[in-house]
Amino acid sequence: MEKINKLDEYQEKTRLTAIYPAIANNKFLYPVLGLVGESGELANKVKKIFRDDNGVVSDEKKEAMVAELGDILWYCSRIADELDVSLSDVATSNINKLLSRQNREVLIGSGDNR
Repeated sequence: MEKINKLDEYQEKTRLTAIYPAIANNKFLYPVLGLVGESGELANKVKKIFRDDNGVVSDEKKEAMVAELGDILWYCSRIADELDVSLSDVATSNINKLLSRQNREVLIGSGDNR
């Protein structure tokens, strides 16, 4: 089993398994739709944990959620690649945005431009 320690290394390896069609001449549309689908699958698993197990996450359910997170990460990687941006750049941009909000005490709230 191979261990991945760097986002950009993972992104590069996802290219080996990226077989999907362009939709309306857009290579990023298919992985965006896949991301939505996989996110829904994760949400459904979480819903069932609260419905059936009083919110207790068993090892089996945790493993299933980790598998969904992997699929979500794959689609995020593919979207970034199709937009010609690295996952490390996405992660850097995101953490900088969040740290800025934290410093300005606006982590809680809504809106993209807080």
